[in-house]
Amino acid sequence: MTTQQLQTIIDLIRYGASRFNAAGLTFGHSYDNALDEATHLTLHALHLPHDLSPVYGQARVTEAEKEDVLELFIRRIEERTPVAYLTGEAWFAGLSFKSDPRALVPRSPIAELIEGGFEPWLGGRDVHRALDLCTGSGCIALAMAHYNPEWHVDGVDLSDDALALAAENEKRLLVRNARLLKSDLFSALQGEHYDLIVSNPPYVTNAETDALPREYAHEPELGLRAGDDGLDLVLRILRDAPLHLTDDGVLVCEVGEAEHALAALLPELPLMWVEFKVGQMGVFVVERHDLVTHNARIRVLADARG
Repeated sequence: MTTQQLQTIIDLIRYGASRFNAAGLTFGHSYDNALDEATHLTLHALHLPHDLSPVYGQARVTEAEKEDVLELFIRRIEERTPVAYLTGEAWFAGLSFKSDPRALVPRSPIAELIEGGFEPWLGGRDVHRALDLCTGSGCIALAMAHYNPEWHVDGVDLSDDALALAAENEKRLLVRNARLLKSDLFSALQGEHYDLIVSNPPYVTNAETDALPREYAHEPELGLRAGDDGLDLVLRILRDAPLHLTDDGVLVCEVGEAEHALAALLPELPLMWVEFKVGQMGVFVVERHDLVTHNARIRVLADARG
């Protein structure tokens, strides 16, 4: 197919979206549709801001600029590489993060909670220390620290690669009230207590991980796979969180589609499921005292996972 007739920014965006849909790409890494992905790649290749006014859509591009855009389109189609890895950037909670295959592409709905100050779930409680378990690129920890400069925020991860990327993002955002630590969940946090613990841990089942589209193969499997029901890590978090929460502390955790399996395993645990602007997305809030009350049952389930 000839591309000679593509002359403007809007021409390229429309063409890219059409090609992406025709190629049967899978969306879900920051964007959920072909048009948004084509827009992001086009503006990135042209060195234009991501929020460029639509009035520039009719601006003409040079042949060299067109080649740069089309090269990204081809890579997106042939390699099935997520857009954030092609551009090296992902937006999360209104902030620009460096993104590459060392960690999952930032895309958690927890961003909405961060921007909303975790209300009404905190109920006006003061937060002095916050923890982000499985921090990956650092997006949750660093966004919490950015919007709450009075908080002391820890971000922990088991992956050295992820922590290196998080450290680069810490410098990128000029965050000075965060600390990044290597830890297998709470294992290196003995004696540490937090008013708020937030986690977006791996929660994809083995079967779902094996069947994921090619786009997800570019991401570290360590950040996705979580056992036959997706709850291997979540149960450990529920078991051990009370030891690291202050008396009035709160845990916020994302479990995605594993929500149904969790509710079936622990129907007696009063989990509050968050309604986001687009609906429920598998994120729960639970109070420390409820985790303590039900710790015996949680411990049996978690310990059984080894």
